[in-house]
Amino acid sequence: MTSLLETEDEVMLRDAAHGFVTDSAPVSKLRASRDAGRAFDPALWAEMAQMGWTGVLVPEDCGGADMGHRAAGILAEEMGRTLAASPFLSTAVVAATTLRGVATDRARDALGKIAGGDLIYALAVDEGRKHAPDATAMQAERSGNGFRLSGVKTFVADGASADRVLVLARTAGAAGDAQGLTLFDIDAARAGLTRDRLDTVDARDHARLTFDTVEATGDDVLGEVNNGMAILQSGLRAGQAAMAAELLGVAGGAYAMTVGYLKERRQFDRTIGSFQSLQHRAAHLWAEIEVTASAIANAGRVLDETPDQAQLAVSLAKARAAQTADLAVREGVQMHGGIGMTDAYDIGFYMKRARVGTEWLGDYGYHAAQVAAARGF
Repeated sequence: MTSLLETEDEVMLRDAAHGFVTDSAPVSKLRASRDAGRAFDPALWAEMAQMGWTGVLVPEDCGGADMGHRAAGILAEEMGRTLAASPFLSTAVVAATTLRGVATDRARDALGKIAGGDLIYALAVDEGRKHAPDATAMQAERSGNGFRLSGVKTFVADGASADRVLVLARTAGAAGDAQGLTLFDIDAARAGLTRDRLDTVDARDHARLTFDTVEATGDDVLGEVNNGMAILQSGLRAGQAAMAAELLGVAGGAYAMTVGYLKERRQFDRTIGSFQSLQHRAAHLWAEIEVTASAIANAGRVLDETPDQAQLAVSLAKARAAQTADLAVREGVQMHGGIGMTDAYDIGFYMKRARVGTEWLGDYGYHAAQVAAARGF
C-alpha cells in the first residue's frame, strides 16, 4: 500500500519551500506584478532555479535534482498558498516530464536548460473552451522532409513568455480521433507564429497562439508521428497532478486568511469567529482540505511508482482539488463579508486563481468522467 506520510526529506523540502515563498513571494508581490502588467517576476524564477526547483523532475545526469512528482507537488502546493506566480507548472513539470521520455541529445540539452532556469516552455494543446486533446484540429501538413503547422491554440499557460512551445497538431485523421496526433517542439520566435496575451482574471500569462504555415522539421517532432499522445500523456498527468497540488495550496491559503480574519473582525462586541455557525463552516472546510491533501499525496506517489497507471489517482486528485478550492474561496469571500469582493483585500486573488487553475488541463467534469471511466461506469 502506498504511504501518504511525508518522508523526512519531503518535510524538509516543504519547510524550506514554505519559508521561501512566504518571505519572497507573498500575495503583495502578485498584486505588484499585476499592477505593473507583469505575469511573473524573473528574479523570483531565477531564485527558484538556484534552489533546484526548476530541476525537480530533471534527471541528475542532465543537471537536475530528480526529486520526483511528490516533491513537485509539495513545491506547487506551497506556491499556491501565497499565489506565487512562475512558469513552474508548464516548464519544470509538464515540459520536463514530457522531454524525459525523448531519447535525443536535443531533449537532454533542453532538460539541462530547464534545470538551469534558462528555458521556459509553454504547452499548446487546447483549441476550444475546454481541455480536450483528442479534439485537436490544427493541421500539420507534410512539406518535404518537414511539416507546416496551421491553426490556433488558446488558453496557453505561459504562452507569451515562453522560449519554446510544445504543440499538439493533427497529421492524420479528423478532430475527435485519438490517433493521428503529433507533438512538436517549436521555437516560440519561429516565423508565422503569433502570440496574443489573454487578459485572464488571475493576472497570469495565458496566450492565444496562431500558427500560419509555421515550418517544422523532422527534428522538431517529439516521439512518433501520428502517436504524439503516447509521449505527451506523461506530461499531461504530471501537470494535472501539480495543478491539483497548487489548488490545494490555494485552498489552504484562503482558509488560513479567512480564519485569521474571523479571529480579528469584531461584531456585536465579539470576534465573529466566536459565532458557532461560522465555526462549523470553517471546520467543514478544514476537513475537506485534509481529505483532498490525501488524494494529492497519493497522486504524487503513484506517479513516482507506477506512472503508466496513474490516471485514476491524478484525475481523482484534480477533481477533488477543484471542488475544495472552489469551496475554500467561496467561503473565504463570504466570511469576509462585503469587503471580500473588493480589490483592497487579498482573498479575491485566491478566488481568481482557483477559477483559472480549475480549468487548466481539465475541469471537475473532465476528471470526474475520467474517474468514472476508470471505474467502469
